[in-house]
Amino acid sequence: MKIKLLTILLLFVTFMTFSQENDTDNIRIHELRLDGLKLLAGPIVETSYEFVKNENSGYGVSILVNLGSDSSVWVENFSITPFYRFYFFNKEDYGAKGFFVEGFGKLSTGDNSYQDIFYNDLEEENFTDLSLGMSLGQKWVNKNGFVFELLLGVSRTLGANSAGSEAYLRGGLSVGYRF
Repeated sequence: MKIKLLTILLLFVTFMTFSQENDTDNIRIHELRLDGLKLLAGPIVETSYEFVKNENSGYGVSILVNLGSDSSVWVENFSITPFYRFYFFNKEDYGAKGFFVEGFGKLSTGDNSYQDIFYNDLEEENFTDLSLGMSLGQKWVNKNGFVFELLLGVSRTLGANSAGSEAYLRGGLSVGYRF
């Protein structure tokens, strides 16, 4: 009788142990992305890291490096862009996917070349700009953690005396992985 009771108790404990799955082990909250559009358009690399805070929001940083020497196409040589995102229409836990609105700040440096109309000389000015802006986007994440993102936004430069642009576009088609 004791052996039967002990066997039933061990089976019960074994089934209870295997039936409890820890969902927090499967939650992917880190994400790395590479902007393929800028990479194809020119030798410009923009990578992003995002931390998924919960099912509705995330924050992170993007870093852009211009590897080309021609500043007439892209005036920024380097930029760092911290951002915060709020996701809408998402009903899954730790989803952080779908339509989102993003607020961001951007610190950028570069060279701006322009033609001086009086002396007919090519002038080049180095600049460092700080700008604030907003973006709209859509993110798709599959079950394996692969990410595709479409983003479009604009920022306005703070400060009146800058050799850089008054406004910057932020956009891209990014691919990445969530882990």
